[in-house]
Amino acid sequence: MEETRELVEVITKGIQEKKGQDIVIIDLSGIEGTIANYFVICQGNSPTQVEAITESVGDFAREKLDEKPTHVIGLGLSQWVAMDYGSVLVHIFVPGLRSYYDLESLWQDAKQTQIPNLD
Repeated sequence: MEETRELVEVITKGIQEKKGQDIVIIDLSGIEGTIANYFVICQGNSPTQVEAITESVGDFAREKLDEKPTHVIGLGLSQWVAMDYGSVLVHIFVPGLRSYYDLESLWQDAKQTQIPNLD
């Protein structure tokens, strides 16, 4: 579980490197039947920024922990990109889609940690 928490930290740093906003970490480890232990959710202001955040997360995880996602979906349109690291799912949205799908509300029974935006 310590490795998973370390991966979450590295992913968060990769998001912050490209000025991803409104990062929320949802701890699903205490909920039975979930597809991952953690969701990391953030947003970029444009499809271009969503792509840059996706690339940064991938680079950070590979360089710091030798981790690669098993799947990345949503690149191309880059409105919502999901990166699957097995125990951690990363969701990178443009603001409109993030509010539409509102994943935080779907998992409101899980512990959620909001990471302050960097200036």
